[in-house]
Amino acid sequence: MKKFFGEFKEFISRGNVIDMAVGVVVGAAFKSIIDSLVNDIIMPVVGWLIGGLDFSSYAFKLSEKIADDGSVVVNAILYGKFINSIISFLIIAFCLFCVVKVINKTRRKKEEDAPAPAPIPEPSAEEKLLSEIRDLLKEKNN
Repeated sequence: MKKFFGEFKEFISRGNVIDMAVGVVVGAAFKSIIDSLVNDIIMPVVGWLIGGLDFSSYAFKLSEKIADDGSVVVNAILYGKFINSIISFLIIAFCLFCVVKVINKTRRKKEEDAPAPAPIPEPSAEEKLLSEIRDLLKEKNN
């Protein structure tokens, strides 16, 4: 059991796992911001532009029945919320595309700015002669 928890501790303490966890938390917060942007700003404007429609309330009513407490229970396909989700996804995907594009551009710039490795100089005549002598000695010993 100690070995299991030791492996788990090693796994959790790796930098990549912690970075991923932070990314998930920030992503969840970002999603809530995008959902608010879509539901509270973009979709009302789109609805107003096309005649005052509210997409979030669009649904195909499948059935309707009255519950024991007197409330009405409606089974429906909420395609308006689905449209909002698609728009949210597209905005999030576009934002991630922009972030990755900036990161890639920065990475390429760093690679371009990095100095090229110094060329290996041609060995001198003395070094060539010493290499030949070394090779002859190896052949003689074998």
